[in-house]
Amino acid sequence: MVQQHYVGRRAQYFEQIQMESVTILFAGEAPYKSADEQYKFTPNRNFYYLTGIDAPKLIFMGIKTDSKIEEYIFIERENPQLARWIGATVTAEEVTQKSGIQTTYYLDEFTSVLSRVFDRRKFKICYLDLERQQWGGSESVALVFAQQLQKQYPAVKIENAWEMIAKLRMVKSDAEIDEIRKAISVTKQGIEVMVRALLPGKTENEIEAYFDFTLKQAGVSDFAFPTICATGKNATILHYNKNNDQLGREDLILFDLGAQVNYYNADISRTFPVNGKFTKRQQMIYEIVLSAMKAVEQATKPGVTLQALNDVAIEVLANGCLNIGLIDNIEQIHDYYIHSIGHHLGLDTHDVALQHVPLEAGMVITNEPGLYIEEEGIGIRIEDDLLVTANGCENLSKDIIKTVTDIEAFFKK
Repeated sequence: MVQQHYVGRRAQYFEQIQMESVTILFAGEAPYKSADEQYKFTPNRNFYYLTGIDAPKLIFMGIKTDSKIEEYIFIERENPQLARWIGATVTAEEVTQKSGIQTTYYLDEFTSVLSRVFDRRKFKICYLDLERQQWGGSESVALVFAQQLQKQYPAVKIENAWEMIAKLRMVKSDAEIDEIRKAISVTKQGIEVMVRALLPGKTENEIEAYFDFTLKQAGVSDFAFPTICATGKNATILHYNKNNDQLGREDLILFDLGAQVNYYNADISRTFPVNGKFTKRQQMIYEIVLSAMKAVEQATKPGVTLQALNDVAIEVLANGCLNIGLIDNIEQIHDYYIHSIGHHLGLDTHDVALQHVPLEAGMVITNEPGLYIEEEGIGIRIEDDLLVTANGCENLSKDIIKTVTDIEAFFKK
């Protein structure tokens, strides 16, 4: 995306916050894996959303007064020797070109600039991204910094910027939607290559490798999440990740996967018969899930909540399972449908979202009903990515094979 997108996003953010305040966001850095090996770096998504920069360790500082907005980026100093080992650090010119932020400092100047801001200008509010997934989880750079700031400047009030940035991120721009379309297109290619490789006796990770290869061949460097490639009873485990079992001739195989393009994600699920032909029972269950999916897609529009869409899915799934005798009453559907209908999608696969906020045009959500019948070794999930429009929704992944007729015809090719 071009510089203007990030400039515009920051302008929207600054409109939401109080006067005489400071915002500090951290890019983060890759944690150590073992010895001198680090995990692959991926930027803090809120930092990236407002700056477009994906280099580690950087810090964004934004100052809002009643007269102007000031924006700074703190970068690493050049280190020619280290650059020969791991590559050059991002330059001031690159920062400005990408983000539109004109003023840069070095990271070793951060505390002195910070002191000047809080000592001389007497700001009383500091916004930080204080997202935390769970009690006792690892502390982010921002959470650690919040403790240090309170110790140094106890009169400064710390506010959480997460909710305001999340509100912006929930509604996607045309440029963001284009990136998601690209990720879905590559994911479609990968799924079709995997299906062509399906044969009884192969292993799940062997099939998964076809998806990996397709993405790399397309220039995609990362996945939306670790690929789920689950055959038979394994498909009844929602987040199955071993991917090392053998494909049985009468098995179904469930794929839950996605490409990531410029940090924007696809999230697609499909379930196929390994031998190319559904059994009568498999097709019966599959059609129930597909009916729920169609009903949710038809119900998706501005003003509806994800909870309401989940209720639509439950009604269709429960009635279908009652009709085939799988359950005796509607409440028993929760024995076989054990998650919700979907989530927001964007820079994160489970993208940031404010709870119970109704859908708006420009939001992207997943539609992923499923039934998981462990005693029969049948796990079926079908998932599409939906763009909410002014009057309904657009199925961004509608071209990925899904109906029983299309699936069996694809195998015959």
